[in-house]
Amino acid sequence: MGFEGQDKDEGALSRRSFLAGGLAAIAGACLVSPVEAAVRAMPERGLHLYNIHTGEWLKTVYWAEGRYLPKALTQVNRMLRDHRSGETHPMDPRLLDLMVAVHKKLGNKGAIHIISGYRSPQTNAMLASATDGVAHGSLHMAGKAVDIRMPGQSTRIVGRAAKMLKAGGVGTYPASQFVHIDTGRVRTW
Repeated sequence: MGFEGQDKDEGALSRRSFLAGGLAAIAGACLVSPVEAAVRAMPERGLHLYNIHTGEWLKTVYWAEGRYLPKALTQVNRMLRDHRSGETHPMDPRLLDLMVAVHKKLGNKGAIHIISGYRSPQTNAMLASATDGVAHGSLHMAGKAVDIRMPGQSTRIVGRAAKMLKAGGVGTYPASQFVHIDTGRVRTW
């Protein structure tokens, strides 16, 4: 028996469509990214960072009680500033979560070494003109990328851990001993 005013086949199709749409909505709501799964159970999310260019250290909790903490985010933005120009830019909090998830996945307790965080458009243009490894539209300029090193871990291992999270771009640079991670589309190089 179909819905009123519909024949049997049309009603069945409508019910199927309705059920399929509802199930898809429920499944979508239940899906959690690997990064979110890695950090969700943490009552606090913190970073221990060392900037190799400025010699600065930062150990801060940037997320607690269900929210990002503005003062801590400001500290992280300063730590990840363009060390050439001194300019800061708001960093994507999902990038911080990604760093925490990679760090946690590797069981590291030490500081994450920052090679490059935010880059001003001028710095990025200068680097792009000097080398083939810098994208003209780099996500570093949007505060959505960071180049890191984790002492005691090879770039291959750090890169593999980041790739497993499927949360953005991951590039490994063994010769330069760093891994690029970003919150752009999922891709590897």
